[in-house]
Amino acid sequence: MSIDWMNFTSWSAAAGGLLIGIAVSVLLIFNGRIAGISGILGGILKPIAGDTAWKIAFILGIMITPTLFTLFIYAPEVTITASTPIIIIAGLLVGFGTRLGSGCTSGHGICGMARLSRRSIVAVMTFMIMAFITVAVANLLELRG
Repeated sequence: MSIDWMNFTSWSAAAGGLLIGIAVSVLLIFNGRIAGISGILGGILKPIAGDTAWKIAFILGIMITPTLFTLFIYAPEVTITASTPIIIIAGLLVGFGTRLGSGCTSGHGICGMARLSRRSIVAVMTFMIMAFITVAVANLLELRG
């Protein structure tokens, strides 16, 4: 995937970060819940009585909002160069990693680190180190292929 650098600004990134911060804060303050997407989605797949409606609303919100944004404001050009098998393998590895790390980047990286959770700080450091290694290996394989 590539970034549309012609339309990227630090203001748009800051605005996006601010909106994410507000959303996770509202969820925590008014619902007492952490906005970890993998945990929320997992909660829909294994529902608990009385604890499903807000999770469905949250997941629908994170799916509908970008759609509305692209319809009314700006639709970035997205180019995916990876093959379908690689995308499937990557998705499965991300799912495995979220189970192994007891959460995803949103839960640990946004909510956990904001609460200065040691477990989340270690998890994010691990995510980042593995991301650096993955990119380095992918670049090496691309150079050889």
